[in-house]
Amino acid sequence: MTEEWAEKGALMARHKIAIIVGSLRKESVNRKVGRSICAFSSDQLDCDIVEIRNLPLYDQDTDANPPPEFVRFRKQIAAVDGVLFCTPEYNRGVPGVLKNAIDVGSRPYGQSVWDKKPAAIVSASPGAIGGFGANHQLRQACVFLNMPVMQQPEAYLGNVTDDKFDGDGRLKEGPLKDVVLGLAAAFADWVDIIVRGRRLLAEDTDHAAKQAAEA
Repeated sequence: MTEEWAEKGALMARHKIAIIVGSLRKESVNRKVGRSICAFSSDQLDCDIVEIRNLPLYDQDTDANPPPEFVRFRKQIAAVDGVLFCTPEYNRGVPGVLKNAIDVGSRPYGQSVWDKKPAAIVSASPGAIGGFGANHQLRQACVFLNMPVMQQPEAYLGNVTDDKFDGDGRLKEGPLKDVVLGLAAAFADWVDIIVRGRRLLAEDTDHAAKQAAEA
């Protein structure tokens, strides 16, 4: 961590982040990338992987009496300041398990736990295009969910294989680690800008309302 980044971190709040991984594979490279991003910005981001493997398929008939897995997942997402999506691409799209998690969190209608959560989308793949299709499909969903998604740097990580990580799942020195370091810094800044900006806006609105009431 550079001196400049450490100094910036001292001025920023530490935000709670949910990592959502679109792969169920135990040694998923996307899981490792997600952990790396948060590890590289641990002064600013307090991250936990929110597991989605045990979520039943979403069924609107359960809205009135949701299964405990739905209740727990929704509470976990509602409690965080931001979301980091890390996903592979399956057949040029988002893995079904990830799409199901998005649907679960978005319902019942009007009670979405994704609403206004700042997010970043990272897609990693052994292929050359780095999960571009899944990345953009997920971005479309986030637009509808009213999630402000980090636009730059874009994160399509190609040619990502298990040998890019050491035995502890940490990125080895090299170009991929350099890219992920940049993503980590940008995501920490993005979450802080959105969360702090909303807080200041709310304070200004409250102040204006008080002034109007006193006038």
